[in-house]
Amino acid sequence: MPSCKSVYEPQEDSTLLEKWVRQLSFGKVLDMGTGSGVQAIAAVHHEGVESVVATDISREAIAYCRRNARHPKITCRVSDLFSAFGKGKRHAVFDTLIFNPPYLPAELKPGDISLEGGRKGYETIERFLKGANDHLENKGIILLLFSSLTKKEKVDAFIRENLFGFELLEKRHYFFEDLFVYRIAKTPLLRELSSAGISGMGYHARGKRGLVYAGTLKGRKVAVKVANPSSRAVGKIRHEAEMLGKLNRKGIGPRLIAHTDRYLVEEFIGGDFIGGFIASSSGSTIRKVIKMVMEQMRILDGMGIMKEEMQRPHKHIIVCEGKPVLLDFERAHHALKPGNVTQFCQYLIGTALTGMLREKNINIDKEHLIGLAREYKNAPSGKGRAKAFRAIEREIMIS
Repeated sequence: MPSCKSVYEPQEDSTLLEKWVRQLSFGKVLDMGTGSGVQAIAAVHHEGVESVVATDISREAIAYCRRNARHPKITCRVSDLFSAFGKGKRHAVFDTLIFNPPYLPAELKPGDISLEGGRKGYETIERFLKGANDHLENKGIILLLFSSLTKKEKVDAFIRENLFGFELLEKRHYFFEDLFVYRIAKTPLLRELSSAGISGMGYHARGKRGLVYAGTLKGRKVAVKVANPSSRAVGKIRHEAEMLGKLNRKGIGPRLIAHTDRYLVEEFIGGDFIGGFIASSSGSTIRKVIKMVMEQMRILDGMGIMKEEMQRPHKHIIVCEGKPVLLDFERAHHALKPGNVTQFCQYLIGTALTGMLREKNINIDKEHLIGLAREYKNAPSGKGRAKAFRAIEREIMIS
């Protein structure tokens, strides 16, 4: 990593942020990327401020601050973002986080980390927001300054993805850029999750109806699913939690840990999605996993629950240590004649997957499997359907 050529001297952006730091700072303050220490000095003069920790990745900057930003309430530490402030139960927490980050794209100012925020300019802000929740009190605030060169829409997206809300305090135009000062705070949902003991929350994945975060609860990695604010679907979190509770009793899906109307918490499942697993595994291992998936499809059919998406399960089956786990039950519903087995048969004989399976010496007879799936679909429940299902399994295992 390149080192700072010099301490970042206060400029227009520093003055703009300083105005709001003097007005809004309170409690225990962390001045991130302190540079010359101007924001730390501004914060410490607010009567509501108890203490200020000024940090910077540059040792030269911290040495400069120790000489020139002396005050009984100010301490200075070298830190790469939150690296000096611990994780888990022992992490330090603040009431006010101040950040005037390096925000220029690397191609505009290569090699100077006091100005350069990453290849696109916004990577440092993205990292900061991912780590901020664990180090911000539930009623705390973040004062963030950034430039239009950083791509405002990207910063706004990072804030929302990390379950923060924001208010534009001021916008000013300087020469070739606009500068923005944001007041950022935890949303009620994020405060609720933090109060529930979930830490280390990080954005993991986005679906049409839900956003998934990875976090830690009582020392275990968990997945937290919340409603996607851009979705018009109503009640999907509660619905999925109810479905998952039923299916867990049959050994299907990630284990449900907790839920409210606003979020659900389940065990985090690591591994490979079904397509990647097939591409990287041996034929015998693939057959075993497909058989286990088929068995789960049969159980779902027997429960009268239609999973949906099983003809295109690329993001809905993850294989963890040789065991396939079904994900995402927000569209699952009760049905008189569910077709989970037949949908998964369609997936197995699809053009894209057929080629991958043949490379593993798995040659499923497409017409034969279609016929067996039809027999299964039309068979009455009981022995007839069980016999048809066993025939499908045999076709897969001997293909």
